[in-house]
Amino acid sequence: MNPGDRVRLTREGRTHEGVLMPATTAERAVLKLDGGYNVGIDREGAELEVVETGVHDVGGADASESSQVAFDEELPTIALVSTGGTIASTVDYRTGAVTARFDAEDVLQAVPDLAGRANYRGRVVANILSENMTPDVWQELAQAVHEEIEQGADGVVVMHGTDTMQFSASALAFMLDTPVPVVFTGSQRSADRPSSDNVMNAVCAVEAAKSDCAEVMVCMHASDSDGRCALHRGTQVRKNHTSRRDAFETIGGTPLGHVDYGNGEIKFHEEHRERDAADLALASALETDVELVKFTPGTSERFLDVAEGSAGLVLEGTGLGHVHTDWIPRIEELIDGGTTVVMTSQCLSGRVCDRVYDTGRDLLDAGVIEAEDTLPGTAKVKLMWALANEDDVAGAMSTSLAGECTERSVPAESLVDGGRMQ
Repeated sequence: MNPGDRVRLTREGRTHEGVLMPATTAERAVLKLDGGYNVGIDREGAELEVVETGVHDVGGADASESSQVAFDEELPTIALVSTGGTIASTVDYRTGAVTARFDAEDVLQAVPDLAGRANYRGRVVANILSENMTPDVWQELAQAVHEEIEQGADGVVVMHGTDTMQFSASALAFMLDTPVPVVFTGSQRSADRPSSDNVMNAVCAVEAAKSDCAEVMVCMHASDSDGRCALHRGTQVRKNHTSRRDAFETIGGTPLGHVDYGNGEIKFHEEHRERDAADLALASALETDVELVKFTPGTSERFLDVAEGSAGLVLEGTGLGHVHTDWIPRIEELIDGGTTVVMTSQCLSGRVCDRVYDTGRDLLDAGVIEAEDTLPGTAKVKLMWALANEDDVAGAMSTSLAGECTERSVPAESLVDGGRMQ
């Protein structure tokens, strides 16, 4: 029997029927079931029967066909930079777990729909699941993206695991001034699943990387159907569901735009930096000794001891930016000891304003810095960057540097029509 044959396999009283797929070891048979899922079964003690030969044309496990796409001088050049994650993953049939194994060129081979859309070059920065992402990898990634743009890439697609994608996108948004689009994308469901979102996300990300929006963006499904992808600003996006394909949302606003999967058309809804409006620049220094602490009722102020001696602390407070009053003396001690303390809100939308209630005023008197409506995770990344690159950290944290917070609304200076706002 050969890969592509339809086979029936019986082992320990259970029977599976499907198309035989290439396997990494001779001891294991891999079947593509009719429902679209793959299953790996030990051959030892199993009965194998060929039902039909040559049902599908399936390459071998060590298929050597090139993933290079012929260069077309009429097409833009897109750099595919891989860090791992589900979009570039395979299944370990011994454990059933998804592992990051493919490099950028493997993705080209796995997503033939990318052909003819651009010229590609691939680069692997890391091959990790995103829960293992670290600030030093952010720095390597920013350097790699900078080099790709410096060498003439018209856009960059970063393939990344979804769990921490929002943090990495924020990091690059602060580290890089980019004249071309930098688009993060990933996959909520691995390629062996019939509901995988890897193809559509990759195709839409490439189309976004060809656009005129020169910002760091996240490109993922806009809904649970395969209609279009949303383009989220990298500093305003949050993963809001563990497994849905449309898990990512822009918080406090609307996505920058959408990409139609069918025709590749892109519509932008928000103001954005245009292609070539900025000169390429890199500022990748980070102060990594920064903590993020979430306040909840009943949590002791002793919990703040984790930030003792740290360079920075981001607090995720309630409402307008509050913590229990018992926390305030300990916060003041941290600030007096040299820790920069920044306040955000655990509310999904809205601006921190510690001038409304007594607790907030006491926090400001203690030296806490308001982060406006910046998301807590983004604020942590921004503080890491600001401590290493800005002289006025307080001013930087209350100012939008990469679209992470909106301008504060102020009343009009004049009233007309009998006191009504103009």
